[in-house]
Amino acid sequence: MCRAGRQPDPHGAGKKDAENAAFAALLEDSAEELYETAPCGYLSTLMDGTIAKVNTTLLGWMGLDRKAVVGRMRFTDLLTVGGRLYHETHFAPLLRMQGEIGGIALELRGAEGTRIPVLVSSVLKYGCEGEPLLIRTTVFDARDRRAYEEELLRRKREAEAAREQAEADRVRLQEALATLQQSLLPAMLPDVPGLEAAAHYHTASPDRLGGDFYDLFAIDGGRWAFFLGDVCGKGPQAAALTSLTRYTLRAAAMHAPDPVAALSTLNTVLHERYTGGDPRYCTAVFGTLDPDPSTGRVAVRIAAGGHPPALVLRADGRADFLPTPGGLLVGILPDPRFVSAATVLAPGDTLLLYTDGLTEARTGEDRTSLYGDEALLDFAAGQAGRPARDVIRALTGLLDDFGDGLDDDTALLALGVPAHPAPDPAMKNRR
Repeated sequence: MCRAGRQPDPHGAGKKDAENAAFAALLEDSAEELYETAPCGYLSTLMDGTIAKVNTTLLGWMGLDRKAVVGRMRFTDLLTVGGRLYHETHFAPLLRMQGEIGGIALELRGAEGTRIPVLVSSVLKYGCEGEPLLIRTTVFDARDRRAYEEELLRRKREAEAAREQAEADRVRLQEALATLQQSLLPAMLPDVPGLEAAAHYHTASPDRLGGDFYDLFAIDGGRWAFFLGDVCGKGPQAAALTSLTRYTLRAAAMHAPDPVAALSTLNTVLHERYTGGDPRYCTAVFGTLDPDPSTGRVAVRIAAGGHPPALVLRADGRADFLPTPGGLLVGILPDPRFVSAATVLAPGDTLLLYTDGLTEARTGEDRTSLYGDEALLDFAAGQAGRPARDVIRALTGLLDDFGDGLDDDTALLALGVPAHPAPDPAMKNRR
């Protein structure tokens, strides 16, 4: 008994079946059509390589006619010279041994001599007795892949060339910076009678121009002057400030060889030159040396502006700082107060000057602790009584040990009185 309600529409069901049938027909290509128009090339060859069957796709790639190919050409006739050689020496032997081989890169000879990169896979078809009858081969067009690989290679070559150029530019820049850095330092320290002088400049980074400086030169009456310091900043502007500072101090020493007067002159020059929104300043130690040939002692007078105190290493193993209190940064104020200090170097004593790159080196496993003044004093005490060159050599090793904990350039200058001074040639001749 049918229940009351909406009745099925026989015409609607028939329409739906027809649509399904039409859709199925679209999906059901014949095997022959699938073979001929597949997105890859298909061919079958006899065991001697003669082409027995080939699809339309591969013929279209090659620009060939089926009648000119089937039964008349071998598979190797489709390959470039290099492809033939590889096919005979590798592809074919492996196929016979393994029964199949896949993903081999070869090149086909296209129309008008063009080369078509392809990936080839082949499999043997065997008879009932296990004898090989045919070789079925699938050919995939690799032109897009080849173009992609060539583009990757091109970009890789360009990147490598850019890296090589950048490295060459960096080397040239480092050489230029090293040359400029050396021009801001004395080529060599002069020979001072009755005194041994040694210096070292440690560059924290070859890619940055530092602002540390030092010098030693003769002034009037057998006296000598020296200075060491550090300008603010890095790079070309720091180099310009370093150059101005060095020549100003040299000129000041020739005019009035007094440490306080020299620093005051430098302060005036820097303060007047760098005013406004770009203030420039430096720290500096300036001193004079007055050797006494009769006693072998050297009187030292020194003044500092915002610079770490000098160290005095005594022949008896003692080491201590030579304080210069009240010295402000040079170039900040129009009329700062500089204070001088004095000492005498006896045979075996050494005066050591340094920039703050040494004491501000980061130490410890986490590189968060500063080396500091006390550690430097302890280290210097271990070098007391040694010649100036040995002191500098020991400090150079210390700087190297800091490794990446040394962020700033460091200048070192040691002025020592030899423990056994060489005899005066003039006195020797009198005898």
